[in-house]
Amino acid sequence: MEVLWAPWRMEYILGPKPDGCVFCLPEKTDGDRDRLVLARGRHGFVIMNKFPYNSGHLMVTPFRHVSCITQLTDEENVELTRGIAYCTRVISDCMRPQGINIGLNLGEAAGSGIAAHIHYQLVPRWNGDSSFMAVFGETRVMPELLLSTFDRLKPFFSDYHATVTS
Repeated sequence: MEVLWAPWRMEYILGPKPDGCVFCLPEKTDGDRDRLVLARGRHGFVIMNKFPYNSGHLMVTPFRHVSCITQLTDEENVELTRGIAYCTRVISDCMRPQGINIGLNLGEAAGSGIAAHIHYQLVPRWNGDSSFMAVFGETRVMPELLLSTFDRLKPFFSDYHATVTS
C-alpha cells in the first residue's frame, strides 16, 4: 500500500537499520520527544509508532529486552497491562476513536516487525478510516504530523508513572 503522508516511511524502507534495538532506551530522558516516548514507568514505557497505521498509534513496551510474554516478571506484566488500560483511556479521551485495536505479535511469523523486543500495539480506529483511498487507491491518508500528535497526547500522560506503578 502506498502512503500519501509519510515522509519518514521511505527512510524506514530504504534507510540503514539501527545497530541496536529501537526499544532499548537510554536511562536519560532528554531525547524522549525525538524518540516519541510519551511516558516511562518503573518496568516499561509508552512510545508512539514512528511508522503508524493511524494517528495516535501507541506501543506499550517493557524496558527489559525480551521476546516473549513468558519471559516477563509478574511486576512487568502488571505494569504493562495497566499501561495498556491507561493508553486506552488516553486514546479514547484525546483522539475520540470509534474503536481501538490492541494486540501483541509474538515472532516475525506472527507479524512482529521487531520480534526481539515485545511491544503491545494500540491503534485507534474510526469508521471509514480504511476508505476508498485505501481500497481503490492503495493509499492511506495520515491527517496529522507525528510531533503534532505527540504534543497533543503528552499532557494526558502527566500521572502515568504514579498510576501504572502503584
